[in-house]
Formats: sequence, C-alpha cells, structure tokens
Amino acid sequence: MNKPLPHPQEKAFFIVCLIFSIMTYLALILSIVGIIYILFLALMVWIATGVFLGEVRTNSVKVSESQFPEVYHLATDLAAKMNLAVPDIYVMQAGGTLNAMATRFLGRNFVIIFSDVLELAYEEGEDALAFIVAHELAHIKQKHLSRRWLVYPGLLIPFLGPAYSRSCEYTCDSFGAYYVPDGAVNGLLILAAGKKIYNKVNVNAFLRQADTERGLFVWLATIISTHPPLTKRLKAITDVSAHYARTATPTAYGHTNA
Repeated sequence: MNKPLPHPQEKAFFIVCLIFSIMTYLALILSIVGIIYILFLALMVWIATGVFLGEVRTNSVKVSESQFPEVYHLATDLAAKMNLAVPDIYVMQAGGTLNAMATRFLGRNFVIIFSDVLELAYEEGEDALAFIVAHELAHIKQKHLSRRWLVYPGLLIPFLGPAYSRSCEYTCDSFGAYYVPDGAVNGLLILAAGKKIYNKVNVNAFLRQADTERGLFVWLATIISTHPPLTKRLKAITDVSAHYARTATPTAYGHTNA
C-alpha cells in the first residue's frame, strides 16, 4: 500500500545522535555537577519555550471553527488522514516572513502559521497553505518534537545535528507532497521567491540551480544549516511527487490507497 516516504537517511542520523546523546547523559549523570547541568539546561529550555508560547497564545490568533474556519477544517482534514489529534494552531504576524513552525510543550503540540502565508492562501488558493500545514503536521506524526529531548546532545554536534535536522525536513516535505501534491512545488517556491512573484519563477531553471550552484561556501552553507537548500528541496519533492503520482489514487488534498 502506498504511503509517505521518510528520508532514507533520517533513521541512521537519529540512531547516531541517540547513541551520542545516551553516552553524554550517562557521563553527566555520573557526577553531581553533570546532573545539575542537565537540570539547569532542561529548565532553561523549558522556560524559554513556555515564554515563547505564552507570547504566541496572547498575541496571535487561535484558529478554530469560528476563527479562520477554512484553515481549521483544512488542518482537521489533514490531521485525520495522518491519524493525529488536531494541534493548537495559531496565526502569528511575523513582519512579512513566509513560514510556519511546529513545537511541543507540556505534552501539547502547536502549529504556528505566519500571517503572510495565510494571506497568500486567501489570495491564491489553499493548496500551498495545505502543503505547509501538512509539512508541520508531519513533524508531529514522525515524533520529531517528542523525541527531541532524547537526542538533544547529538543535535549540538557540528555537522551531525544539522544533518539529522535536514533529513527531517526532507521527510516532512515528502509527507506534504503525499497529502497535498498540488501545493508542493508552490509551497517551496513561495519560500524562495516570496508571495508576490513565486508564480513567475521558471521551475526548471530553479531546479538546475541545485546542480550549477556549487563551491566551497555553498557546501559550507549547506552542511551547517538545519534546513536543506530550497533548490535541493524542490528537486527532492519533484522526484518523490513523481513516485506518488505513479502509485497513488488522488483525493481532495493528496492521494491514499487506504
């Protein structure tokens, strides 16, 4: 049966990060100072996340059946297809930034959609927005958020941590392309060119940049980043979309063979 394809390297990177993290935790636990350090770091991260979400919950608009109902129903439909509970969703004004994010706090999952992404959806249609929402829901589905504490020390290792994060992003793009094939390409082009001119981008020329833009600093920028280059993300998503198109039955937001 056809199903979303995780990135082939995600599991391997996770295991390496997990092994290093377990070794780090064991080494720290063996000393009183280490235990204090773990507790202090955990407390700081917990407080920072709580304060951030406190700002979001009091200064952003919570999506519901009566507040941006189109977004709520879109997210509800996608969450049901992924067999997930609908997370708390907020629309946040972010000064023109085109993005969205998922996070987790005290056992609750949150998805935050930046307002310009939502504005674009109302202007151009909801496929691109649906892809972005599906991408964020995939972080929850794949337990990227709930397992983060397990591998946190590994994420701090130069090159290894970013490599694992990039593989997770590829996985979530794959899920987005599976559930929202019509929004996959535009969803990424919006991030590359912006909401006003993304539909003017020559997709084939942009794809060629993945092969033509090379060099030391391009390589360095890639290996230290937590997100893959958009040119490579688009190339990967066109490949996986072609696979899904050959093997799946289309539905309203994607294709499933359930």
